[in-house]
Amino acid sequence: MSNYPARWWHGLDDGRIQCDLCPRECKLHEGQRGLCFVRERQGGQMLLSTYGRSSGFCVDPIEKKPLNHFYPGSSVFSFGTAGCNLACKFCQNWDISKSHEMDRLMDAAAPERIAMAAQELGCRSVAFTYNDPVIFAEYAIDTAEACHALGLQAVAVTAGYISAAPRREFYACMDAANVDLKGFSEDFYFKQTGAHLAPVLETLRYIRHETDCWLEITTLLIPGLNDSDAELRALSAWVARELGPEVPLHFSAFHPDYKLDKLPATPLATLQRARQIAQGEGLRHVYTGNVHDTEGGSTQCTNCGECLITRDWYEIGSYRLDAAGRCPGCGTALAGRFAAQPGHFGRRRIPVQLSSA
Repeated sequence: MSNYPARWWHGLDDGRIQCDLCPRECKLHEGQRGLCFVRERQGGQMLLSTYGRSSGFCVDPIEKKPLNHFYPGSSVFSFGTAGCNLACKFCQNWDISKSHEMDRLMDAAAPERIAMAAQELGCRSVAFTYNDPVIFAEYAIDTAEACHALGLQAVAVTAGYISAAPRREFYACMDAANVDLKGFSEDFYFKQTGAHLAPVLETLRYIRHETDCWLEITTLLIPGLNDSDAELRALSAWVARELGPEVPLHFSAFHPDYKLDKLPATPLATLQRARQIAQGEGLRHVYTGNVHDTEGGSTQCTNCGECLITRDWYEIGSYRLDAAGRCPGCGTALAGRFAAQPGHFGRRRIPVQLSSA
């Protein structure tokens, strides 16, 4: 199913075509590919070369996305393709997202097959992750619709670098999203990701205020690059002011990789400092990620302070919510999507192969 007719492009007066999917607006001659490498011009039209092809399927805990307020403890059927429309020097999945080798796409499945497999494996949701689903939006949208037909949820794990028209269509199909807010300065975005900050902030505002999609945010803290008190304070204040204090914010630990392999790993103390700063700016659900930190992974009632959900890494400990997702002590509703009982998937990771299934 590769070389699928792509959407969101138009012809230019000079004979090139312009991709309208993301703010890069790549302009292509015949045979050229966009920066993402998977959207290309052939025969005068735009094609998506990764439709129906995956770098692998896996069942994960939903907390790994990370989503802490979206059916805690449940399992999610995860997959990605290849390529990316950002150029992050610190990419933690660079072997997939930076790959220009289409033979890395070892597994294949139609949207309906993915939804059926997720249902058969007992997953509550399907996540488009590992690389950015924006660049395979047609495949992600079709898969999300197939999931909804079977009563499953669709989850996008993304950097949020998408233009307005496709953004409306994409998030209309998503039940939850974790958006990777890489940092909070234009200088950082341009130098470290080759992209711009403003379009990401617009995507965050759009998801929060114009859709029913549940939103959480992750910022990977990189020592010396985006972890200063001033930047963390500015980021947290913007989230509280523009999105609201109930939106969960995750600070996760960087490990040396790709082009920043000489930098040190993020110490736990940095994540804990960031959490304190964000809480000081009024955010009510701030988490530390990629580390063992029960306090930083747990969820408290925003009214009485009672601990409602405890976590260690990706595993749920105690779970104290009533059937309506409220605190049993004071009755305050916890922001998010919850079931009467948590899932018990734990921290497992189960690879799945579909092409021969």
